[in-house]
Parts: sequence; structure tokens; C-alpha cells
Amino acid sequence: MGMLAKSRESSGDNRKSSSSIGARPSRSRSSSRHINKSKVPCVDHFTVVEPKISTEGVHEWAFDDSFPIDVLYMTGYGGQQVRMNRHGYFEVLYLCSGSAECRIQDRLLPIKQGDLVVIGSALYHRIECRSSSPARIAALFFEPDLIRCDGGSDSAEYLTPFLLQDSDFPHIIPAETGIPSEVLDLMMRIRAELPVTSTRARLAARTYLKMLLLLLVNQYAPYAGMFETFQRQQCALDRLRPLFRYISENCEDPIQVRKAARICAMSESHFMSFFKQVTGSSFMKYLNHCRVARAQALLANTDEPLTSIGQRAGFCSQSYFGFVFRKAVGTTPALYRRRFRSPRLEGSERIHDVPQLLAG
Repeated sequence: MGMLAKSRESSGDNRKSSSSIGARPSRSRSSSRHINKSKVPCVDHFTVVEPKISTEGVHEWAFDDSFPIDVLYMTGYGGQQVRMNRHGYFEVLYLCSGSAECRIQDRLLPIKQGDLVVIGSALYHRIECRSSSPARIAALFFEPDLIRCDGGSDSAEYLTPFLLQDSDFPHIIPAETGIPSEVLDLMMRIRAELPVTSTRARLAARTYLKMLLLLLVNQYAPYAGMFETFQRQQCALDRLRPLFRYISENCEDPIQVRKAARICAMSESHFMSFFKQVTGSSFMKYLNHCRVARAQALLANTDEPLTSIGQRAGFCSQSYFGFVFRKAVGTTPALYRRRFRSPRLEGSERIHDVPQLLAG
């Protein structure tokens, strides 16, 4: 988070000059042109997200405990694919440039430039970049308790678009509706107040967030969701938690589908369909991703030889380890170690200046 804080401080003057509250789409376009003239710090999507995904497939974000909200800009590349994951926080993404797809469970949703993506906490998902040039994304992360705990009797209603997401939920809000540009404008305003250093900044950031959420509530008002949808998703995840713990503790051992089904007290056929429905991935593919994550941690933090790392991560042979790792990460284990531990990638070098972040 220190890296992002420095980025905010260095570009604070530019962000503070955003236009007034209550902007309509035309104002948002004006704000975008202003951003386009400045240099916006942009972090690598894979480097920021992938290392923070647990064996259970839960992504953790290091929020400021006193005010758990963050706005950042990420660059995604086609050769790198983050694992399917979910998270306790809520997420709003705006595609600034390039093209991408959002894989949510077993759905693949195309995202065009200027579109908005709304993602809750229960569904496994990932963003897949498809363009030859990098896709650039503005991201808002926030803990729902930031809204739930503000004392208002109607606070929870602001969160309904995130809580009522089922298998048919329309996660993508097209640019043509005008909503994404308004949301982006409010995201910029929130970012201009971070990190919060005063009561006024806290009030302003919370107000902008509520304005943003109200736009989403109005957008999704016609959607006939039910709170039971969220409860069903949580119950499904609870059935898999013993297996997630077992994988975390025994990743290096052979784990067959039969064993996994037995841990979850299901037949093999029911387990395979249930696991795919809940996580959006087949069990063996999910297990391989967990093993790749174990290997990534060992490559980045130890000097162990590659053969030893492959064995400790649970791969039966060095060639299979290399094949699965390259398919998941987009590079070989040796190149990953050199890239991750290279001095040039430390500190501010992981942030790229992106003058044309919101071009077009």
C-alpha cells in the first residue's frame, strides 16, 4: 500500500482539480480529458492481484483499516492470467482502454472500452485481457462495512447490486448508458481524497461513494434479484471449505477427485458439477492453479532448485510442472524467478506512467 500511497501523493495536485459534485456524463468526459493530460500511475494487474490469492481462491487487499477503500489503475497483458478468485470486498472496474473479458463462474462476458463491471463477494471471477496492446483498468475496491457501519438505517440498501448477484446477473454496464462515465468521475473524486487525513476528506470520500452506489442501485432497480441468492452462494462455499483447508495443508500430495469428493461428503459426479458451479473451474484445474501459486511463492522467496520447487508444489514431474506453470502464468518458472527478483522490479519501478490512460 505504501507504493500506492506514494503514487497518490505525487499526483495529488492533478486529482484535486476534478470538477464539481453531481457531474453528468458530459462533465465526466471533461474530467477524462483532464486526466489524459497528466501522468497517471498504473500498477501491473497480475503482480498486484495474483500473489494475494489464497489456496481457497480468496483475494486479500491491504486496506487502510480506518477507512477500507482504494482506487487504483492497473495494466493487464494478454500473456498473464490471474487465477479465478473471489473476495470479501466489493469491486467496480472501468475499462479505460484496450479490450478484455470478465470470466465469472462459467460465464465469459466481453468488456468494451468505457464499460463498467460490478462484482460482489461470492462469485469466483477474473479479468482476461484480450488485446495485443495492454488493457488499462480503473478499479474501485471497498469493504461493505464502510457503508453498513455508517449509522444510517438504509445503509444496506446501497449495497443491493452487490448482494443480489446470481448466475444471470448483468455485471457489465455498457458505456452507452452514460452510467460508467459518471461512476468513473466519482471514482476519481474518491481517489483525490485518499489516503484520508482529515474529517472533511473522510466525509467527502464517503459521500462520493454513496453517490456512486446510488447510481448502481438505480441502474439495477429493474433487476429481480432476491437476498436468498446471496445466502445460497454462501452455503455452497461452506460445503467446500473443508476441501480448501485440506488443499492448503496437503498441496504437495496427490489429491484425486475421489478423495476431494469424500472430503465434501458427495459422490464424484455430483462433486465435479458442484465444484464447477461454485468456483467456475474444474477441480483439477483449480488444484493446479493452487500448486502454481505455491510454486510462485517458493520461486520468489527461496533459492531452492526448480526440481525441488516442482515437487514441493505437488507436480509429479519437472516437465509437467513447467507445462502447467507456463500455461497459467505466461512464462517459465526460471524466467518468473528472474523477473520477480530482479532489482529493477522493486519499489517504484513496478509503477508505470501512463499518459494516455483514458484516451478515446
